Amino acid sequence: MTLTSIVNAEIADQPAPQGRPCEKCGAPIEPGDHFCNGCGQIQETEPVAAEIIQKFLRCESCGAEVAMDANQRSYVCPFCDSTYVVDFAPAETGRQPPEFVIGFAIPPDQAASRFHQWLRENTWFRPGDLRLAQLEGKLRGVYLPFWSFTMLAESAWRAEIGEYWYRTESYTVTVNGKTETRTRQVRETEWWNLSGRHHDYYSGYLVAGSRGLGQQDSQRIQPFRLEALKRYEPYFLAGWLSEEYSVDRETALAQCRSEFDRRVQADVGAFLPGDTQRELQVGTEYSQIGSDLILLPVYLASYRYQDKLYRFMLNGQTGRIAGDKPLSSKRISAAVGGAVGIIALILLLLWLLGVFGS
Repeated sequence: MTLTSIVNAEIADQPAPQGRPCEKCGAPIEPGDHFCNGCGQIQETEPVAAEIIQKFLRCESCGAEVAMDANQRSYVCPFCDSTYVVDFAPAETGRQPPEFVIGFAIPPDQAASRFHQWLRENTWFRPGDLRLAQLEGKLRGVYLPFWSFTMLAESAWRAEIGEYWYRTESYTVTVNGKTETRTRQVRETEWWNLSGRHHDYYSGYLVAGSRGLGQQDSQRIQPFRLEALKRYEPYFLAGWLSEEYSVDRETALAQCRSEFDRRVQADVGAFLPGDTQRELQVGTEYSQIGSDLILLPVYLASYRYQDKLYRFMLNGQTGRIAGDKPLSSKRISAAVGGAVGIIALILLLLWLLGVFGS
């Protein structure tokens, strides 16, 4: 049973909840909540339904499609720092709506503080004119789409298992013109054919549905705590950007199966007996496949320095940070040159002191 079917069973015949985001951190507040689950802020008034009016823009540079507040007058793509955007109508795409969401647990002011702290780290190796990259206002909170998969993997495997044994052999050497006979241990391997079956159930594997932030980058700020998932309601997105998925389910499922194939291969290899193995072949069939389209909170800041794109990422739920910053080749060269000079000076002093002999 998938996460979707479980929740569907639990909320059957119940009206859809209405609410609003927390005024401090933006996490979703459901009716009757007295405290924000994200930041703990006291909710003094009863939440009311919020009407979300959005416009949808497609970045002509990277292809990301983002929903944003209709009152926002200007727009810069949070993924590639481009201003080349056009309107599009999401109803024409035929995409399915999100099923679950995790709200932002880190308020924007804390995210901005962590961004600036991250920028200040290792500043000696950073270019002195990094400030010209115009970093202010770049950090944006975005709900990113992910496909969450669960499935049963049933595998049949076969391999050759090797067991080590040792034999003693004699050999001769010449020492000071005389021949000596010595012995040594030589390792041999005895091989056995082995086959069997393996099964495992995988749950909660995330595949990025984003064109702006792909699988490799998104894994740098994982994991998310998926136990905090809530059924999606439009009011969760009030005040935030939200990207439409551009990786469809079938494409994401193929990526997921490829990753599970790798995991099964590794699991079977670790399970096999013996001292070594070779020719491991694994055939896997997947069943009970379930998927959910979920939105997860991420802070992004994309900026350009000397025509190269750099990106900062912060997990809006856990606070995990990843990103890349430009390096100053001049400063690195100076550091390397200084280190080489110090080593040369030390060697010279040791030579003068006669440490290396005459």
